[in-house]
Amino acid sequence: MVAVTATVRRRVTDDRVSVSIPSYHFPHSIRDSKSEVKRGQPIELRAEVTRMDEEGGKVTIDLGTLVTVDIDKVRLVEKYRAPKRKKPLRDMVD
Repeated sequence: MVAVTATVRRRVTDDRVSVSIPSYHFPHSIRDSKSEVKRGQPIELRAEVTRMDEEGGKVTIDLGTLVTVDIDKVRLVEKYRAPKRKKPLRDMVD
């Protein structure tokens, strides 16, 4: 899981906020009905990484929609841990 710090642009509706994501040159809105964020206030968005392009220095994250940003704009929040298996891959042979 990674985090990117976006800047609040404006409140679109009571439960949606328009944000500006660094190095992502398209408008993006998020659901935010609990907090009282103001214009210009930074907000942290957490998401899973779906793709990395190390040669181009880009990373694609899933914020409900896929968003591609520069790799230096995101920071690692939580290491990836593979899901634990409930059953072994092979049957145990006696």
